[in-house]
Amino acid sequence: MLKSSPRLVRGVFSIAAWVILALAPAPKSLAAPFPFFGESAGPCANLQADGRSYTICRFDPAKTDLRLFWRGPNKAPLGNFEAVATQLAPDEKLVFAMNAGMYDDKQAPLGLYIEKGVELKRVNLRGGGGNFHLKPNGVFYFGGGKPGVLETSEFLKLRPKADYATQSGPLLVLNGQIHPRINADGVSEKIRNGVGIDRRGEVVFAISNGAVTFYRFASLFRDMLGCDNALFLDGSISALYAPNLGRNDFLKPLGPMVGAVEKAR
Repeated sequence: MLKSSPRLVRGVFSIAAWVILALAPAPKSLAAPFPFFGESAGPCANLQADGRSYTICRFDPAKTDLRLFWRGPNKAPLGNFEAVATQLAPDEKLVFAMNAGMYDDKQAPLGLYIEKGVELKRVNLRGGGGNFHLKPNGVFYFGGGKPGVLETSEFLKLRPKADYATQSGPLLVLNGQIHPRINADGVSEKIRNGVGIDRRGEVVFAISNGAVTFYRFASLFRDMLGCDNALFLDGSISALYAPNLGRNDFLKPLGPMVGAVEKAR
C-alpha cells in the first residue's frame, strides 16, 4: 500500500521552418552530469534552475524496468499510482511513477498507446486545438533497453521496436532546438511535466514544483538536463510518485502512467 503525501504547492508553423531549426547545431548543456545534488538516495531529486524548483528522475534504460500502465484486468482505467502498485507481482515494488500523456474525459489516451507490445490506441494525426495538437507532437517509446522521443510522423516512418509507447504534445525539444511555437516571451505559467532522452541515452523525467512557462520548461530539458529530444506530457494535472522523496501526488484521476519497477527486497 502506498502512503499518500501532501501535494507540493503548484501553482501551425511551416515544416520547412522546423527542418531548418532542427538542422542548426544544438547548444551544449550548461549543467554537470546528473545527479546535481547529493541529497537523494533514490532515482529522483530536487533541482533549482533559473529561480524555479523541479524534481528530476533519471533512469538507465539498460538497467531499469520501465512500464506504461493504463487499465486494470477489468479494463477500467487505473487512475492513480496506488492502483498501479496493485498490478505488480508480489516480489515487485514501484519506485517511480508519473502521468504519461494526455487523455480524454474517459481517461483514454488521446493518441498512440502501446503497452506490452500491443497497440491499444491508434496514432492521432488530426489537427485541432490544445497542446496535444501543437505540432509537431511526438512519441515517447521504449523497449529492449532502447528508449527514444521521436516526432510522430518520424516514429511511423521508422517504426522502432517499442514494447511501450505514448503519444503526446507538443515536442519541447527536437534535435536540440526548442519548438518554434514555444516563445521565450510567453507568459502562461502552469505545473508541467515531461520526458527527454539525454546525450548518454538515459531517460529523464521532470516535473515543475511550481508554475512555469513552456519556454522555461523546454529550456530546462535542453540546457540543464542535456536532452536534445524531449516531449511534453501534460500540465496542471501533472503528478509524481517518488517514494525516496516522500511524494505520492494526486489531484484527479489519471490516464496513462509510466512507472519504474524493481524487485522487492
